[in-house]
Amino acid sequence: MKKHCRWLRIVILSLLSFSVLAPIMLISLRLKTLTSIGNRLTLITSFFTLLVKIGMLTCSICNFFWLCLIQKYRADNLRFNAIEQEGTEELKGPKRLVFKEKDRDLYHSGNAPNASKLLEVNESETTHEGKDKHRIQQNIKRVNSRKKEQLNQERGKHDQHLHNQERGRRDQNDQHLHNKKRFRRDQHLQARSSRGVTDENIKLMRDQLIRAKAYLSFAPPSSNSHLMKELRTRMKETGQAVVDFFSASQKMKAMEASLSKASRAYPHCSQMATKLRAMAYNAEEQIRAQKNEESYLVQLAGRTTPKGIHCLSMRLTAEYFFLQPEERQFPNQQKLNDPDLYHYAVFSDNILACAVVVNSTVSSAKEPEKIVFHVVTDSLNLPAISMWFLLNPPGKATIHIQRIENFDWLSTKYNSTLEEQKSNDPRYTSALNHLRFYLPDIFPALNKIVLFDHDVVVQRDLTEIWSVDMKGKVNAAVETCLKSEASYRAMHMFLNLSDPFLEKRFDANACTWAFGMNLFDLQEWRRKRLTSLYHGYLQLGLKRPLWKAGSLPLGWITFYNQTVALEKRWHTLGLGYNAGVDSSDIEHAAVLHYDGALKPWLEIGIAKYKGYWSKHLQYDQPYLQQCNIND
Repeated sequence: MKKHCRWLRIVILSLLSFSVLAPIMLISLRLKTLTSIGNRLTLITSFFTLLVKIGMLTCSICNFFWLCLIQKYRADNLRFNAIEQEGTEELKGPKRLVFKEKDRDLYHSGNAPNASKLLEVNESETTHEGKDKHRIQQNIKRVNSRKKEQLNQERGKHDQHLHNQERGRRDQNDQHLHNKKRFRRDQHLQARSSRGVTDENIKLMRDQLIRAKAYLSFAPPSSNSHLMKELRTRMKETGQAVVDFFSASQKMKAMEASLSKASRAYPHCSQMATKLRAMAYNAEEQIRAQKNEESYLVQLAGRTTPKGIHCLSMRLTAEYFFLQPEERQFPNQQKLNDPDLYHYAVFSDNILACAVVVNSTVSSAKEPEKIVFHVVTDSLNLPAISMWFLLNPPGKATIHIQRIENFDWLSTKYNSTLEEQKSNDPRYTSALNHLRFYLPDIFPALNKIVLFDHDVVVQRDLTEIWSVDMKGKVNAAVETCLKSEASYRAMHMFLNLSDPFLEKRFDANACTWAFGMNLFDLQEWRRKRLTSLYHGYLQLGLKRPLWKAGSLPLGWITFYNQTVALEKRWHTLGLGYNAGVDSSDIEHAAVLHYDGALKPWLEIGIAKYKGYWSKHLQYDQPYLQQCNIND
């Protein structure tokens, strides 16, 4: 390597010397033959131009030699580094092929065997050199992979250390939480063990407060004696001790001592008894007022329309009026008067209630194509309800929507009578509520019909009910005359049986029944003219109080001795007021009735019963989401 570099320097210096000396010698020979000054200037210019070109050529040759030297040095350096990294293995460098004089003569002389042998040797040496290079690369890769493995092992050890620290910290936290929970559980058990004593202490402290108030009432209003001050202080301390159980016993003893002083100051027991009686009466009056207020608020909430339903009605109404008249028509209207089909009716102004009644009936039916649903509402809600069922058709069933204003005979004969009823509840005076007594007039072509209240959910196929033996009677309903049931109703609870008119005609012990799901024989109804009978009772009730407001007592006396009892499984009541309805009755019932003020579409509805109702609505509907109506 050193010898090669020395020869290279000698060559470069020789070229530089030649590039300087050659022009000088050339110009000196030319100057001897030139005499004129112009020719000499031209020769000098040519000399310098030649000198520049020779210098540039020399620089290029020098750069080329230096680049070759640097490249060779880098390649040797890389090879030596690879050999040093390999370390444990002894690698032999490739053997160089040196042609001697006799080998060159053989090659040029055309001796084929010897020439081929030389070529084979050369090729084998080249192959060995390639294998050595490949082996060096493999060793480099192996060393790099070992380094990566070492780094990964170190990183894994570090991660494992961190994981162990985190797990130890988590275990410590879990142990701390476990100890805290165990402490709370012990406290809870201890509190439960002493709960009887604590409750007894609270009762005693309340009695002491009542007695103290009674003694304070004996003193004149302007009295500011030491005993009165002490009683007021003890009352304040006892009131705080009701919350702080640990100081209760001491405060009770102090209060008892003060009360004993007061009893010696006011020894008249009759005054104390009178005062306590007055206080008890006032407390009972307050409780009664609170209960009445609660009942009023619940009834008021039951009569209100939720904001979401009002929003839904407005949006659907607006969409309905964008439709063309032909787009507002429902299919299969030729089935409306077919007496061989199953006809159901619901009278309501509530969109969601109608939707649930229809959807639950159709989804539970074995033959939905034979179902015809008649929905009657008022003119205000007709567009919204129609638009709902246009967007959500009831499968294979047929639906017919009417408005009550279309019944001209109702407005001329009966509306004035309904408006004269005295009731603060619009549900009782609503024409939709009393429309059930005019079924033969509304559906003159039908022989039978099932009437639903709008707060029911159908869970079973109702085909079997159409084959019930009516025994010549008009109404089929579930009875409510068992005293052991929450749905118990008696005649005297709604009818004024002390009135001579009612006392002569109706038995106070007659069994009552429920609206909500009723099968009516319209042919027998027309034959017995029960609508006229109802209208007569209605007119008589306007003159004197014969019953409480509502259509139920009117139904009892209109269909008196005209009702056949259905099995309990057909109709389960009480989901709108009774939170203790038997779950087995709910599961086996054909129809669930949310009678009462706690309707399932209201926030005050009983939560555990809402699922039976809400599963028949698709809450992902855009209109329901826009109006914030959720499950």
